[in-house]
Amino acid sequence: MTSLITNRIRKVTVHLLMAVFIMLLTSLNLVAQTKQKAVNAAFNEKCLKCHGQSKYKYLNPESGSEVTKRMYLETIINRDLFAESNHKNFKCTDCHSEDYDTFPHPGRLRMESKYACIDCHGGDEKYAKFKFEEIEKEFQSSVHATKHADDFNCWMCHNPHTYKIKTRSEEKIKDIVAYDNAICLNCHADITKYQMLTDKVNPNIIQKHAWLPNQALHFKNVRCIECHARANDSILVAHNIQPKAKAVRRCVECHSTNSILMATLYKYKVKEGRSKAGFYNGVIMNEGYVIGANRNYYLGLLSLIMFSCVAAGILIHASLRILKRKK
Repeated sequence: MTSLITNRIRKVTVHLLMAVFIMLLTSLNLVAQTKQKAVNAAFNEKCLKCHGQSKYKYLNPESGSEVTKRMYLETIINRDLFAESNHKNFKCTDCHSEDYDTFPHPGRLRMESKYACIDCHGGDEKYAKFKFEEIEKEFQSSVHATKHADDFNCWMCHNPHTYKIKTRSEEKIKDIVAYDNAICLNCHADITKYQMLTDKVNPNIIQKHAWLPNQALHFKNVRCIECHARANDSILVAHNIQPKAKAVRRCVECHSTNSILMATLYKYKVKEGRSKAGFYNGVIMNEGYVIGANRNYYLGLLSLIMFSCVAAGILIHASLRILKRKK
């Protein structure tokens, strides 16, 4: 008996020591990560000293005087937006050449190729849930890639210095729409950026969508990609942008029980529905109520009370019959 207790104490002690060891390693890892973030932030500040504002200054060694120059708009990095982005913890030279650490920057660096999302995120188990390989495949089939080839890359839509993933939720849905539509309008409503890829006249978005009823309401509540991209339920955001001739123009595609919005913009609702109730309640039953299928608190409580009353009635009736028989 004593040996059995001793063995159990040993096992508990070993488990406790392992737990403490794991907690210690986790704490040390968090401390190391925090220190690294601070180091990276301090390093980046050297770049942002110039690229974080509209002008920069330097000492001209020839004249010995300080010179002030205007920073090109496309090379200005907004500190606040970068601090909120998904890439905020990286050093500038993690993506850009370390030769940028010297000033003036060597002219050849202008020819430096940019990384695509797949270059860093492809084949990485940490990001497997985002399915970057499938997104890349979708993008390569899109009108952006097939018409513009290498001239069109990830950063045309997703600025690495500001991009952040938006979580789908009921409260944030209009913010999601505004954020994602701004990505499209960044080119399609800006002639200077649009004509970097084509010599065509930038189409007037309002006029092109004049056929759309309640146009302003649609622009506020629906993303461009809902109508202009092929739906793909397996990835978070569709990337296979279709030619304008294939854009959705039928109201029933969205305003129906089997709406394409359930596979795109409101995909999170479908997942929540399955998580809470087991299947697509709103889609299959058109918001109807079936006991045990939907989880409405009050109706569920009412059904429970009714069931309890019936069960109690049966129990009382059975008890009375048994008592009568004994008499």
